[in-house]
Amino acid sequence: MTPGAHPTVEDDRPGTVDGFAARPSAAVATARDDLTWHAGVRDRVLRAVDEFIDLVCADSLSEGPVDIAETVLRSLLAEGKCLRSTFLYVGWRCGAADSDAAIRAAASLEFLHAFALMQDDVMDGSPMRRGRPSAHRVFAGWHHGRGLSGSSARFGESAAVLLGDLCLVWAEQMLRDSGLDDAALRRAWPRYDTMRTELAVGQFADLVNDSAGFPSLDEVLDVARRKSGNYTVRRPLEIGAVLAGCPERHLAALGTYGSAVGEAFQMRDDLLGVFGAPEITGKPAGDDLAARKATTVVAASYQLATDAQRRRLRAFMTAGHLTPADITHWQGLIAEVGTIEWIEELIERRLNWAMDTLDIAGLDGDAHAALTAMAAACARRLA
Repeated sequence: MTPGAHPTVEDDRPGTVDGFAARPSAAVATARDDLTWHAGVRDRVLRAVDEFIDLVCADSLSEGPVDIAETVLRSLLAEGKCLRSTFLYVGWRCGAADSDAAIRAAASLEFLHAFALMQDDVMDGSPMRRGRPSAHRVFAGWHHGRGLSGSSARFGESAAVLLGDLCLVWAEQMLRDSGLDDAALRRAWPRYDTMRTELAVGQFADLVNDSAGFPSLDEVLDVARRKSGNYTVRRPLEIGAVLAGCPERHLAALGTYGSAVGEAFQMRDDLLGVFGAPEITGKPAGDDLAARKATTVVAASYQLATDAQRRRLRAFMTAGHLTPADITHWQGLIAEVGTIEWIEELIERRLNWAMDTLDIAGLDGDAHAALTAMAAACARRLA
């Protein structure tokens, strides 16, 4: 496989020798805990977000009749890991020096992510986000507490959608008013538009995402790539790099790296969604199975299973209702067929693919080190 092409299921067969080695690279292994600089970027990003809320958002929300909206917004934005904004900033540093304007540009993605989270939670009916009630649940509680007429649940969903719409507006406004020059912004808008379009189209695909359709792993990866991988890693990196005026060869390398790391991120997220890590995801174990989502873990388990195991998997994948005991049995069957080991292998392959791309990209040492550390953080959800 050559850098620039997406890995396929054929490339990813267990034991294959013609793909990248299924072992963590030394660079990734040493970078796993080297995230002090990321914490510094996150602090600067969150300060920029707070300043923008104070200067722009607070006045708009204070004029509205729903007095809890600003609290909901601040709570959601205060707890993020700032992955997307960090990747934008790292893309910037691939071609330019440190800049407060670049930090503000990067921070604008926190508003875009808030928009995506609120809309996603409404569409999925998710009661929790980052270990706390999701925005539409908070709004519903506010409505119920005041004894207002109509459905509190419907009000909560509508209010969350509206606040999400405002975040979509504020994301672009913060980028536009970041202080970066017009020429840099003109270079960025096409990729920014692509990112937003991919996010929405990927969400359309997610709306019909159902394990009962028995999609292949490649099909599931294609949806994940557009809905999550590109939006989380690739596009933010590319936007930061074009803002900084990076040459085409660096943009191509960052795109390849971003695709690989984005897929690794999504596969790790899918593992956590099945087997659980509420302290990381903010959602209970088995949540994706209860929703019968066709994630990479579900698709891979079906692909790896024997005929007898597939019959058992089909019963869970097509069930109209799943009890907690069903979820536990489904988790056990996924583990039984060797899915965890295979997904871990796929993650490592993508990490090595990303590292191989960086090694030939010719980036400076600081950028290379930052991208190496972020690859490890995404693949293992350390940040």
